[in-house]
Amino acid sequence: MNIFAVVAHRCAAARTAQCLLKAVLVEQNRRFLRTGGVSVGNRGHGFHPAFVDRETGTVYIARFTDGRPAPMHILDGLPAKLVVERLPSGHVATVKGSIEAGFVKDGNFITREEAAAAVDG
Repeated sequence: MNIFAVVAHRCAAARTAQCLLKAVLVEQNRRFLRTGGVSVGNRGHGFHPAFVDRETGTVYIARFTDGRPAPMHILDGLPAKLVVERLPSGHVATVKGSIEAGFVKDGNFITREEAAAAVDG
């Protein structure tokens, strides 16, 4: 069983939606492949990968652990208060279930669906 399946199993066993798995990001990237819903498809249009906490409305630009803006969605740069579980390596495995991946453009949070529609027409 891979690590994502293990973490998914733990989340299911805890009967909680308080998890956003790295595997979810991978699946979202598959779903929006070759569209403006992924960073590589919208970077030239002024979109920056970001996350929003739907509980608080706070937007977080995707960052590397050293604080530099990241060119794609990276969970490791999120604030500790959003992290639910880390892998033994220290990388983020899960974050609060209220976290949604998307983008920032012109100071506004844009969902993957909205970014895809804006870029792909």
